[in-house]
Amino acid sequence: MQLNANIQKVERNYIPKNFVVNTKEDVIPHFEELLSRELTSLNELKQWMSDSSELEAALSEDVCWRQINMTRDTENENYEKSFTNFMMHIEPHLKPFAHKLNEKLIASEFVNDLGAEYDIMLRSIKNQVALYREENISLEAEINVLAQQFGGISGKMSVEVDGKEFTLQQAAKFLQQPNRTRREEVYFKVANRRAEDKENLNDLFDTLLEKRHQVAINAGFENYRDYMFKALGRFDYGVKECEDFHASVKKYLLPIVEKIYTNKKDKLGLETLKPWDLNAVPEGQQPLQPFTNGQELTDKAIAVYDKLGPFFGNCIRKMKDIKHLDLDSRKGKAPGGYNCPLAETGVPFIFMNAAGTADDVITMMHEGGHAFHSFLTHDLPLSGMKEYPMEMAELASMSMELFTFEHWGVFYDNEKDLTRAQHEQLERALTIFPWIATIDKFQHWIYTNPKHTREERTENWIKILNEFYPSNIDITDLEDIRAIQWQRQLHLFEVPFYYIEYGIAQLGAIAMWKQYLAKPDEAINNYTKSLSLGYTKNLKELYNTAGIQFDFSENTVKELAEFVSKRM
Repeated sequence: MQLNANIQKVERNYIPKNFVVNTKEDVIPHFEELLSRELTSLNELKQWMSDSSELEAALSEDVCWRQINMTRDTENENYEKSFTNFMMHIEPHLKPFAHKLNEKLIASEFVNDLGAEYDIMLRSIKNQVALYREENISLEAEINVLAQQFGGISGKMSVEVDGKEFTLQQAAKFLQQPNRTRREEVYFKVANRRAEDKENLNDLFDTLLEKRHQVAINAGFENYRDYMFKALGRFDYGVKECEDFHASVKKYLLPIVEKIYTNKKDKLGLETLKPWDLNAVPEGQQPLQPFTNGQELTDKAIAVYDKLGPFFGNCIRKMKDIKHLDLDSRKGKAPGGYNCPLAETGVPFIFMNAAGTADDVITMMHEGGHAFHSFLTHDLPLSGMKEYPMEMAELASMSMELFTFEHWGVFYDNEKDLTRAQHEQLERALTIFPWIATIDKFQHWIYTNPKHTREERTENWIKILNEFYPSNIDITDLEDIRAIQWQRQLHLFEVPFYYIEYGIAQLGAIAMWKQYLAKPDEAINNYTKSLSLGYTKNLKELYNTAGIQFDFSENTVKELAEFVSKRM
């Protein structure tokens, strides 16, 4: 297939070229026109869908920029006000219109003549119609605004080391140093800084929990978990498959992870391994330093992607040229990293908190995979076809981590450093699974026990954490620190139940890598073909197009875990 990174902004044919969103009155007339329009033929229905999609894309890009600006500078009150204004005073007035458009579409006498390529999108729309409740509109607006407070609270966190101020992301570099005393010092500084805001984050989470539970009740569900499984469109698996995944991680992956940490302890020459030792390098070594700043990270990432094919490198060049990259960590920036698709422009935006570590290289490779997904789906005719499920989105990103693995010499110019980086990545590919299972199982407990107290939440968090925590890491006298470790996980606050997708996709990415090692050109071709389908096929068909199976059963977990162990 022909791959082109030089994509063009979607041309507006329905809404005005100078259309901007300042108030709800700027938007509502377009919804009213779409609702009143008569659809007397299949062609008229398709044109109506195209016009609706154009309006949806413009609104989506508008709110994306508000969120991008706010996360880039959490201390800018104007950015916060702009985002809050959209969420509280514009979007709630538009949701009833969007719902009526969905009803109009599925009620059309021509909807069954659209063709198979529309089936998945129509399935999602019917699901949205079934879940819609007018009383949830204001609740969801409040939840969206509240969830962003996590970034504001976390973005202000910093610690002082050697008389200099560091964000928590920057301070993580000290946990890689061979000096154990320094690692322990910084570990406790970071933990103590997080503890300063533990009650603020508890208050925030309690409010989110209450409102989310009410959304579920309003929609006719017993709890928010069951509501979210439906809202996330999990058509291909359910609660039981998630519980089976938790059990498989505990049975097959936790023992491998414990072996990894035993090897780590031996390499460091320690009698006991503590949490501040997990990323450390032995005496005589220094932490890997693959780049010094965001500019260098960008240029080296482009060089790596070029080795996979010119399309991939050109995508990042395009993003660099139009300033759609914000990579360096700094105070006032929200934590984490993301790729934000921009529905009209097509060229997405990558945000991250790079501090010059090997982990940052992985994050860039990961977000690059998301970006390629955005590029490859840009030419699909309707916005609804581009709303691919998270299990597919994370397959795109995690596969790219492993595809680029063979080309990291760009970042590490001596063989020993390259081997170290590759070995650490394979360790990371496996050690992430217990944490994924922990967070996912914790969410199941939280939302099926919505009336719990903070004490009960802490008690069950520790119970679940211990279930998946390697037994050979010494956690003596760390009870208070461990009790609030869930608060560092952005997903719990901002995107509930979005986390097991990483585990599902990591298994898929390992299978993709296995395919790549055998037939690299075929694997890359399968990857781009699958991503370019957006959400016009179901998950199983998308994975099949990629040359792998959508399967996270016990046998798959066991087989792929053993494959990575042997490669290590």
